[in-house]
Amino acid sequence: MKTRVYVTLKNGVLDPQGKAIHHALEGLGFGGVRDVRAGKLIELDLEPDVTEDAVEEMCRKLLANTVIENYRIEKAERAA
Repeated sequence: MKTRVYVTLKNGVLDPQGKAIHHALEGLGFGGVRDVRAGKLIELDLEPDVTEDAVEEMCRKLLANTVIENYRIEKAERAA
């Protein structure tokens, strides 16, 4: 089963990567961008017997720093 974990910084946490992207977009002439927040996407290809609780534990223990980051788990459909 394909599972995606989206990790983003919590509100109020400074995002230097997002600021750099925002500055670069302005430098390239792209207007109208108010703010940029950068995050990461982690795709897991899991055996069918891996539970949701196990994925939650993976996130809490390794994939996200829960002090400064939020995460969201999304099951993806396996391509035929």
